[in-house]
Amino acid sequence: MTCLPGKTDKALGLVIDLDTCVGCQACVTACKGWNDQGYGAPLSDQNPYGSNPSGTFLNRVHSYQVQPVEAAPMIVNFPRSCLHCADAPCVTVCPTGASYKRVEDGIVLVNEDACIGCGLCAWACPYGAREMDADAGVMKKCTLCVDRIYNENLPEEDREPACVRTCPTGARHFGDLGDPESAVSQLVAARGGYDLMPEQGTKPVNKYLAPRKKDRPDQASLLAPLLDIQATGFAGWLDRVLRKI
Repeated sequence: MTCLPGKTDKALGLVIDLDTCVGCQACVTACKGWNDQGYGAPLSDQNPYGSNPSGTFLNRVHSYQVQPVEAAPMIVNFPRSCLHCADAPCVTVCPTGASYKRVEDGIVLVNEDACIGCGLCAWACPYGAREMDADAGVMKKCTLCVDRIYNENLPEEDREPACVRTCPTGARHFGDLGDPESAVSQLVAARGGYDLMPEQGTKPVNKYLAPRKKDRPDQASLLAPLLDIQATGFAGWLDRVLRKI
């Protein structure tokens, strides 16, 4: 099994603002397009124009309709991809060493030549961030566009993940979260950025910014009318974040 580095030189990752994400799916389209055209390991689709399509995506956006008490219904758009965790269980569970975390920047990657498609990493990931490519027979995940961010053939302004470059509302931010002076770290500090499901102990690098408080009195959880379940896991995390609105 693969060992995690004790320390990484950087902690590159994303900060995602749930207040400004409109669920337009531009980041999803940009991610799919770049990886199909530039990465060299295309993300396959099966029966894309049929009645039962399926495919591999490294980034997805989920939308939740919630009904606040004594207020208009609202939509919470939640982008989800690999969080490049400091204590990544997908790495330590890999039997072939195909999953690994880079020392130089903290990015978690998959060596597809060594991947046997056993699915253990997907089972270990609490965020559902890994997907099996049905055509290639290997697990795939967000790479933070390593082929963009270090690509000197691209203009400097394009050396960031495709999802960040494409977001029309500026809801996605990229940088070194291991540097407290970086723009992303300062944004997290100013807005009180959250880890996704911190109780899992994975120490995700990516952070989320909660929707800003609205001008209305404190009230019951926004998710209470929607979720007839105990607020645990992702639902519990989102529930706690929305309580702060």
